[in-house]
Amino acid sequence: MSRICLTTALAVAAVVSVAVPIGYAAEDPVDEATAARAARAAELEAVTRDIALTEERLTELRREIDSLEKDRATLSQTLIDTGARVHDLEAAIDDTERRVRALTLNEDALRASLLDQRDVLAAVLAALQRIGRRPPPAILVRPEDALGSVRSAILLGAVVPDLRRAANKLADDLGRLVSLKQEAARERDRLRADATTLAEDRARIEFLVAERQSQSDASAAELAAQQSRAVALADQATSLKDLVGRMEKEIAAAAKAKAEAEAAAAKHRAAAEAERKQAPPTDLGAADRLAPAVSFADARGLLPLPASGKTLRAYGEEDDFSNLSEGMSIATRPNAQVNSPSDGWIVYAGPFRSYGKLLIINAGDGYHILLAGMDEIAVQLGQFVLAGEPVAMMASPKLASAGSVDIVSTQPVLYIEFRKDGDSIDPAPWWAATDDEKVGG
Repeated sequence: MSRICLTTALAVAAVVSVAVPIGYAAEDPVDEATAARAARAAELEAVTRDIALTEERLTELRREIDSLEKDRATLSQTLIDTGARVHDLEAAIDDTERRVRALTLNEDALRASLLDQRDVLAAVLAALQRIGRRPPPAILVRPEDALGSVRSAILLGAVVPDLRRAANKLADDLGRLVSLKQEAARERDRLRADATTLAEDRARIEFLVAERQSQSDASAAELAAQQSRAVALADQATSLKDLVGRMEKEIAAAAKAKAEAEAAAAKHRAAAEAERKQAPPTDLGAADRLAPAVSFADARGLLPLPASGKTLRAYGEEDDFSNLSEGMSIATRPNAQVNSPSDGWIVYAGPFRSYGKLLIINAGDGYHILLAGMDEIAVQLGQFVLAGEPVAMMASPKLASAGSVDIVSTQPVLYIEFRKDGDSIDPAPWWAATDDEKVGG
């Protein structure tokens, strides 16, 4: 019985030594767990950060763009489709990272449990070693020690079942630990594959934007002069409302955009008067449109969110200074793609006070959309953009303030504001329902 007990205990000890390395108990458990989590978080971040496309793959993507028809509709639809894929991939990567972090926490808990049980087993093994040095007498060899043999048998009979239960529990825990590690490996493989596809789609968008800009009617010199003038006006403006007014009065591209927006709004009002009983629109129109096919007021429930992420503050919520937010703020992934939420004309694209890089889109009929906090802007003054079309990119993680809402986050923060005739309005009614919201009713 002594040999059976010792064999079982040694097997269990070997199991624990695999799950919890020797010397682990000598470290501070809190510091060790914190360091391990930090290392795994850095590794997880590196999976998406260090994805680099080969020159061969970039050449293939360039050929793919060159093979497209160069008409506006094809370029616009390809941009919108690619932007939607990027949006979905970023959301999927966020979900995968959350699952990996949850698996990591479960793994830490299991390791801590194994560590606790290892201390108990060390004491049991020490006792068994002492028994091994002074084994109980064999009753057939030394009948006079029958009482000692019985006592040893009773003692071992009490110990072995407990040890077996401990061994079974440890085996179960180790099996769960192995399963967790395997599942985490699968999630990391999925993350790497999604990150590679994301990098390809971002490169595809870059090539498409360059192709679209090469077809611009305005000369580079003219655009540069208007952009320089726009930045100067932004320095003089006292508010966002003042900035919009100055831009649409003094910048030719913005004035032209305003005129086209007003013409489109007038057309929509005339159509609405003619068909008051028409069914509400179910989509925003074809990709070859040069003006909104649906008036902004009628686009409620149809507009896509410009980026995927977690809402930090909604419209009308109090900030840290008890002021009511005039827009909404979303914490995005680093370098997240920002898509235009609506059809409209770009009337400002550049820095503005504490807002960082700012985009203002004239959606027609007195509506303007403001997007702030981006790191790179991919559209030009006066340009007409479609809902879902990529227009900017967020920054790398850093301490940042999202405009007037003063939200501090290690993630980039996108600030979104809707305005009607210069006054901020709640954007919530305009957003299209996500798949989760549709499933949930």
